This record gives sequence, C-alpha cells and structure tokens, in this order.
Amino acid sequence: MKKVLLPTDFSKNAYNAIRYAQELYKDESCLFYLLHVYSPPIYYVEHASFSSEQIGLDDFYHSNAMEQLEEIKQKLEKSFKNPLHQFRVKAVFNTLMEEVQEMVENEGISIIIMGTKGATGAKELLFGSNAVHVIKKAKCPVIAIPDGFEYETPKEILFPTDYEISFKTKALRELLYLANEHISRIDVLHISTGRDLTDVQIANKEQLENLLKPYANVFHEMPNNEVINGINAFQLKNKVNLLAMVMNKHTFLERLFLKPVIKKIGLHLHIPFMVIPCKD
Repeated sequence: MKKVLLPTDFSKNAYNAIRYAQELYKDESCLFYLLHVYSPPIYYVEHASFSSEQIGLDDFYHSNAMEQLEEIKQKLEKSFKNPLHQFRVKAVFNTLMEEVQEMVENEGISIIIMGTKGATGAKELLFGSNAVHVIKKAKCPVIAIPDGFEYETPKEILFPTDYEISFKTKALRELLYLANEHISRIDVLHISTGRDLTDVQIANKEQLENLLKPYANVFHEMPNNEVINGINAFQLKNKVNLLAMVMNKHTFLERLFLKPVIKKIGLHLHIPFMVIPCKD
C-alpha cells in the first residue's frame, strides 16, 4: 500500500492538493495521512512558563485541528468514494519540517503532495515558505500543486537535467511509477551551455537512456540557453502536465529557491512540480 503524506493548513490550495493526490492515485491502494501542524503563539515566547491555562490552550488548538481534519476526511470519503483509499488524520504541535521528517522515516511515506501556498501566501511568491522547506529537506519525492490548478492526468512529463548526477532506479522510482501507471511520455530536456558533454555527463546520459527504455521518452537538446528560459520555452511549444527535477545541491534546481519572486526567477509554474531528492 502506498503511503502519501498530505500536509494541510486548511486553505483552499491545500485541499486542492489533496484532491489532486486522490485523482493521481485513483487506481492505487493508498493510505493518505492528513497532517496539520500547529504552533500556538504562546510557545514563541522565550522561556515561557507553562501554566494550566497554557496547557489548556494547547488542548484547544489540538482539538480544533482534529475536528477540521475529521471534517476533511469525511468530505473526501463522501465525494470520492474510492474503496482503495484510506485516511488517517494527525494534528501535532511541532514545526512542519520536523514532523514531515519524522513521518517519512517512521511511517514509510512514499511521497508528499502539498499546495505551493498557504492560507496567507502572497500571490507574487513562487512557493510559500513551508513548501520550500519541505522540498529542500524531504527524503522522499514531493509534488507541489500550484494554486487553482485543476487536475490533469500527467501524460506529458518534462524532466530537465544537466546530466551532472548519476541516475538510479531507486531515486526515480516514483516518477517511473507515474509514467507507467498513466502511460506517460517523459521529455528529457538538456539545456546546453554551449560546451560539449563531459565524459561523466555522457555516462550519466547513457544511464538515464537505459533506465527509460521501458517507457515512452524523447531526449531534447536546447543549446545556448539559460535553464529557466529553456524550461519556459519548452512549455510554450509543448503540452506539459508535470515538471519533474532531481534536487541536488550541485545542480541548477538548488538555485531556483534563492530568488523566490516570480519576476526575478521568471519560471512560469502553472503545473505540478515534482522534486526528487538525490539518493547516493
């Protein structure tokens, strides 16, 4: 059974991401974890003494969050009615990143699916801070769902790469699963800087070609272009339902989060964005 973690802050964007997960895995037996992490303001006060009133406040936050999670669970079960899907709810006082890391390790989470913005996310931001932290630190793949995105079957998957890393089945397992399940085509996009591939890059490319042989795939070259401009240019000319990249601190994906404002980045992200951690 696939285990899917669905963080929520009870915003419309978070609920939309949950529905995306249900659609994406509609034919797969899944256990969905609906997670809400809360931090009552009282706990931010340095050296606060915990009185009975403060303990009661924590109880209030927890019970209120659990009530909302149960409402979401019932709504999802009633509207989707998929016997393959089960839900568990969890509300906890913690930071989102710490709780996600614990659940990925302790529950064997396969993938995290979440909205790109929270209830108070500014429109000009590419990602809310929670999504950025999860994407950068998670030990399993993360799919970030843009605000207002309506589900599309991921028939066309864009996979930009600089061939700087070794490609292994374990790291790409979830991506390959989706490609197989939805009979998708993977468009591998190499955006050249004008230099010939090194021996290492050639070896990595051959490794990726072998890995993708069982799946529909096309390898593209886009010479003499900036990475982000190349991705945008490809999306203008080709239908893409899912953008997928491998997170590696030595490659271009890391730099996407250093300038979070769209007008500075120029990345037009209107489709789900799957980030895959690099595994040795």
